[in-house]
Amino acid sequence: MKVVKENIDDLNALLTVTVEKKDYQEKVDKALNDYRKKANIPGFRKGMVPMGMIKKQYGKSLLADELNRLVGESLYKYIEDEKLDILGNPLPKNDIEVKGDFDNPDNFEFVYEIGMAPKLDIKLTAKNKYPYTKVKVDKKLIDQQIEDLTRRYGKLVSSETVGEKDMIMGQFVELTDKGEIKEGGVMNNSTVTMEFIDKKAQKELLGKKVGDKIVIDPMLMARDNHDAHHMLNIPESDIPNISKKFQFTINEVKVMQPAEMNQDLFDKLFGKDQITSEKDLRDKLKEDLTKMFEKDSERILVRRISADLLKKTDVQLPNEFLKRWIIASQETPITMEEVNSDYENYTRSLKWQLIQNNIFKANEIKIGHEEAIHYTKGLLANQYAQYGMPIPEDKELAHSAHHVLENQKEAQQIYDMIGEDKLINFFKETVKLDENEVDYEEFVKIAQDKEA
Repeated sequence: MKVVKENIDDLNALLTVTVEKKDYQEKVDKALNDYRKKANIPGFRKGMVPMGMIKKQYGKSLLADELNRLVGESLYKYIEDEKLDILGNPLPKNDIEVKGDFDNPDNFEFVYEIGMAPKLDIKLTAKNKYPYTKVKVDKKLIDQQIEDLTRRYGKLVSSETVGEKDMIMGQFVELTDKGEIKEGGVMNNSTVTMEFIDKKAQKELLGKKVGDKIVIDPMLMARDNHDAHHMLNIPESDIPNISKKFQFTINEVKVMQPAEMNQDLFDKLFGKDQITSEKDLRDKLKEDLTKMFEKDSERILVRRISADLLKKTDVQLPNEFLKRWIIASQETPITMEEVNSDYENYTRSLKWQLIQNNIFKANEIKIGHEEAIHYTKGLLANQYAQYGMPIPEDKELAHSAHHVLENQKEAQQIYDMIGEDKLINFFKETVKLDENEVDYEEFVKIAQDKEA
């Protein structure tokens, strides 16, 4: 077999594969003999069918299978040996027919198109300056965290009056337009939480007492149709047909009584005697919040650097080839129109992947198998800890990690996670970071704004 490469331009090339008769004949003859031994054809004993009949019936398909196998192997061996950096996979050239005669087989010639990855040279140094936004973990944020924790570990107690964060147990009754109870209408007891209902409903309920009644649109008490379906105990499909007037009777009010700031709460939060004072609690919360928000800060940094590099780097792609490859590689058929509609998003993702690959290659950033095992063991240990389960011994963890990495999809996710961590570390060690702190609300806005 012989493979010859012909460059069309910097991004497109043709690979011509020549398969000689000696390359396939032995395998095809063996396959034909195997078929002859197994064939059940009326009028002939098993294994005694004339070879000419076997060739006529199965010869072309067996030859085609063997040629496909040989061509595939030779293509990928050539690409590997020549260290070609290609995009996608080779595609048969549409306007060139296979050279060769299946009726009188001898030599065959196949022509494939390949798309070449562009050559990039990404330079990042301390001269490159990027903003690095951090959350200001101040007293206000820590106070809010303490409030949330004491509420989470608090207890519900009864109250006579509705407050801003209370739970209300009451009865919904559907009314007519005249304000009368609708015969055969919806009637259901349910619980609503003041924090999750519309502001108009909050205003109506705030300060009301057990036994009070209000008339209200029930959709103001629900977050969406799915929530209303549970609240009123009716099919979601019936929601558009219900009345806009419901009587809601307050049967019970529950207020969350925060847990006391004492050793019992500290032990529930962090384990026995790990925290022994409010000051220790505040210090611990500040440390944990700083670590938690650091990951978000890093994600914003990567987003900013990627946007900058994509803007500054001229990444040329073999677009026509890629579009055909996308269509050919889909499990379900798609049209060129569908490909074109989403092609910009696809190429943006591909360009960033190529930039990352260049950074990794140029800076010799690699991910070893043992590193992946160690990382996976850490993920598994964290899972055990989250569920309050004892962490297995290292040998068992290692066995589980090997098992996880045998799954191609899970392995790819883990390698991607390690790669992301390495990329972040490279950025933080290489470029100049212009650090600035903002309050939590501003940070959330920045994190949600893809242009920031």
